[in-house]
Amino acid sequence: MGRPKQYERTDLLDRAVELFRRQGFNGTSTAELVAELGVNRKSMYAEFGSKQELFEATLEHYQRKHLTNVLAPLEAPDAGVDAIRGAFTDYATASEGWFHGRGCLMCNTAVERGPLDPASGKYVTAYLARITRAFRNALENGKNQGDLDATADLDELAAFFTTALIGVAACIRAEAPPAQLHAASRVTTSVLDMHRPAG
Repeated sequence: MGRPKQYERTDLLDRAVELFRRQGFNGTSTAELVAELGVNRKSMYAEFGSKQELFEATLEHYQRKHLTNVLAPLEAPDAGVDAIRGAFTDYATASEGWFHGRGCLMCNTAVERGPLDPASGKYVTAYLARITRAFRNALENGKNQGDLDATADLDELAAFFTTALIGVAACIRAEAPPAQLHAASRVTTSVLDMHRPAG
């Protein structure tokens, strides 16, 4: 009978999230993973199979846990245009602290791995689609609440906000000045004002 595990899988994934977020897939060695996770190489491979499989499990974990927390205001049943403004304000504000230079693991992966690795690419595709759906939800509610003109093209606006948010996240990773990101976020969300109902 084998010995019980001395670790929790979710704890390992949380640690892997932060290492991959800081260094990317290519910049992270197996030795660094073993050191960060606090398990031996044999245990890591027994749990995940390979570095690639660990990375995929990390992306799944990030999408389920971290991204759900970030998108909750936009995905809420009563989300509206204020949730869209809040999303950009929150990202810009996050760039002033711990998030600065780290960014979003999924956005980082989109840049580093998406075009090269089909397995990672499927998570990136799902990530982009989920953000777009979240913005679409908030926009549709905003229209129903009378905060957007009835003629506003919600699909185009959702695509625009998705692209803009990914740009902000990429700039956070690149250590852009927070003031620049606040300015970009204000200009981006001013598009909502252009679609207010007349009168």
